[in-house]
Amino acid sequence: MNGPAVSVVICAYTEDRWEDILAAVASVRAQSRPALETLLVVDHNQALLERLTSEYKEHRESGEVRVLANAGPRGLSAGRNTGIAASSGEIIAFLDDDAVAERDWLRWFAEGYADPRVMAVGGRTVPVWASGRRPAWFPEEFDWVVGCAYKGLPDGVARVRNVLGGNASFRRAAFDAAGGFATGIGRDGDKHPLGCEETELCIRLTRARPDAILLLDDRAVIHHRVPGARERFGYFRARTYAEGLSKALVARSVGAGKGLESERRYTTRVLPAGVARGLRDALLRRRGGAGRAGAIVAGVTAAAGGYVVGSVRARRGDVTFSVGGIPTGEGGEGGSS
Repeated sequence: MNGPAVSVVICAYTEDRWEDILAAVASVRAQSRPALETLLVVDHNQALLERLTSEYKEHRESGEVRVLANAGPRGLSAGRNTGIAASSGEIIAFLDDDAVAERDWLRWFAEGYADPRVMAVGGRTVPVWASGRRPAWFPEEFDWVVGCAYKGLPDGVARVRNVLGGNASFRRAAFDAAGGFATGIGRDGDKHPLGCEETELCIRLTRARPDAILLLDDRAVIHHRVPGARERFGYFRARTYAEGLSKALVARSVGAGKGLESERRYTTRVLPAGVARGLRDALLRRRGGAGRAGAIVAGVTAAAGGYVVGSVRARRGDVTFSVGGIPTGEGGEGGSS
């Protein structure tokens, strides 16, 4: 196999996603460019850890699929850091536990690293709506709310400020230079719909390595399941508010200049165009036009409110985060086989 070896990390936390987790692993094993290994990191859930260990016990000796316990505090960032520490590949790719990768996903990632300056390559995440189709009111500009690629991202292969964590890969040297994912910013199960941990890491990376290139390749596609609860406006509002809280922490870490660089273009160009399209569709009596325009305005308002609250809390020291260290050695292996 030519090119760098790729390890894949999938972080899981609940048995409610059992079938999704199995489908995610199966999609990695079916890649046209095989992964060196798949690391399943379980976030402080002993029952899930033991169940997955039993499910993949036949692959334990070969190392094709390994099940590990999160060696750090509860949350997605520490789980990813555990996977990084346990991995052996030159490239580490991350796949959400409720997503499946298309057959050439790793092929496109690996090709992106031909230039040694490339430190990260991200892909395109397509939503799979539980209801069977996009809610009429849900604007494509806000697909990041459900962890997917959104209208406003560049097409083809393009340089970006940051990749999106559920469909991303990094050169191991990136973590050597910048450290791991920061804890206290991103997801902690389903309790808080936070995010931005990959944004903070990518900005920290380009500060540590000013020559670093970060790419988005929209040919590296995964399909991400969106449960019914996340198709509702209540979740939309909560997630956009939480994004504002997270962005405040990122800005405090890396400065508002870099921390909000991409967001300024998004809010001054992409979103106004989305509102205009929605209003036009409403005038033409097309389904959902007014709802989409209203949702964009509501989303911006909620995110701005979260940013203000998050900034105040950060200044007061009410919330903290720390740059994720990469644990020494592997996370604990799963239960008995």
